[in-house]
Amino acid sequence: MIKLSPSILSANLSNLGKDIKDLEKFGADMVHIDVMDGRFVPNISFGMPIIKAVRGISNLIFDVHLMIEEPSKYIDEFAKSGADIITIHYESDIHIDRTIKYIKSLGKKAGIAINPATPVSVLECIIQELDMVLIMSVNPGFGGQSFIDYTLNKIKEIKLLSEKCNPSLMIEVDGGINKDNIKSIVKAGANVIVAGSSVFKNEEIEKNISILKEGI
Repeated sequence: MIKLSPSILSANLSNLGKDIKDLEKFGADMVHIDVMDGRFVPNISFGMPIIKAVRGISNLIFDVHLMIEEPSKYIDEFAKSGADIITIHYESDIHIDRTIKYIKSLGKKAGIAINPATPVSVLECIIQELDMVLIMSVNPGFGGQSFIDYTLNKIKEIKLLSEKCNPSLMIEVDGGINKDNIKSIVKAGANVIVAGSSVFKNEEIEKNISILKEGI
């Protein structure tokens, strides 16, 4: 089953609670929450207080993507705030094995994200420990970017590794996904789709989710 995880980075932040309720109402499977610190990526976004504030209004899986330096310092707080999946960047943590094991010890699902130019090979030793791999198909930090075509090959590589070492792995793709390319992304092996602008465009959430699901 292909799951849709809309990124609230593109939501109407003045009405965030309603937008999250609408995601659940109109068939989203998860809520993708991009946490940015202005250091690892050139932008600042949500933190623990926002996650905690909206946790009580939704039964959707909270898919928390930490685009921050030294994420290991903050795992406890994100877990307490209501994250169900915590994904950290390979590029931001020098003790990635230890951090992944710690996330799982808290009863949370653990994922690793890799930037567009980071090779899939860096995950070969740890992929069997993961619940999710997140392939960035844009350079992280801002919504509304165009899909980087060469990341399709990375999705295929992760799919092959998954079949060999971790068949239950969630393969998530984030960046530039829309009705025109979603089918090729799923065909390459993705089973969790992050979409921001294409879900919240013109605040027509129901229509936009329906269009994306038709592409799947």
